Amino acid sequence: MTVWLAVIWVLVWGDLSIANVLSGLVLAVVVTRLMPLPAVDFHGRVHLPSVAYLAYRFVVDLVVASAQVAYQAFRVGRTPRSAVLAVHLRSHSDLYLTLTAELCSLVPGSIVVEAHRVSGVLYIHVLDVDIAGGVEAARRNVLDTEARILRALASDAELAEAGLTRRPQRGVADPGLQGAPSQAAAPVCLTEIGEVAPPVEKGGDGAVEEKGERP
Repeated sequence: MTVWLAVIWVLVWGDLSIANVLSGLVLAVVVTRLMPLPAVDFHGRVHLPSVAYLAYRFVVDLVVASAQVAYQAFRVGRTPRSAVLAVHLRSHSDLYLTLTAELCSLVPGSIVVEAHRVSGVLYIHVLDVDIAGGVEAARRNVLDTEARILRALASDAELAEAGLTRRPQRGVADPGLQGAPSQAAAPVCLTEIGEVAPPVEKGGDGAVEEKGERP
């Protein structure tokens, strides 16, 4: 981490000099000692075939989504129907939640606006739910991404806890994707274009309270 911070320091300044490298190293040591990051627990194992498939599907999704966003940019006479979705993930790991959020945000047309680590919920803005295939299809895309990450990096115990197998079974949907979604994986469409978000008001202690039920 110290070396990596020093490299970033040099790249930011754009000056590969001895003084700049030394100052970057000193600053990196101070930052890592005074403000250490919490350790990320990883109890899984890397499964190379699943990692390769994860990378392949990410590239495919990237190309397809880029073409869709470009098509929307030049399309005249139609306003995209955007929405913010709340998707409950299967895993309770901060690492897998972060990786899922990163991969979803890197694909054009969707971006994670908030991640709730305690409940394992990602709040995702979808540029056009119609092109995505609807709310349910957008939710499946997120859960599919999480499933590929788990199959690539999770341990057998973590996979079993999430209700997954190392290799997807043909003709059998992953848990949370078959039939009606369960409460733990149900998508919640918070807002759409043309709709008004629920009003909020402050309680007596100054906390913001939202009208209606929270997802």
